[in-house]
Amino acid sequence: MPSARIYQRPKNSTQSGRARTDMWVLEFESTEPKQPDPLTGWAGSGDTRDQVRLTFPTVEAAQAYAEKQGLTYHVVPAPERKLKLQAYADNFR
Repeated sequence: MPSARIYQRPKNSTQSGRARTDMWVLEFESTEPKQPDPLTGWAGSGDTRDQVRLTFPTVEAAQAYAEKQGLTYHVVPAPERKLKLQAYADNFR
């Protein structure tokens, strides 16, 4: 039986905006280990579910989809946002 992981997309660390961080992602966990390709050396496997990522507006929608498809899943809670309050004058201390 395939298993999946549901998580909230994290903020891109190279940008200041929070675009698409409110979406929840359902991602299948791999069932077989990745092996290097003899020709190119790239890691890969025969499991094509590794390539599938589904996005949902809420965690409840992602859970409903997983239950409807008969998937076992676990929800990874979103990390708490930490605000670093800093004044401009702190740059000169």
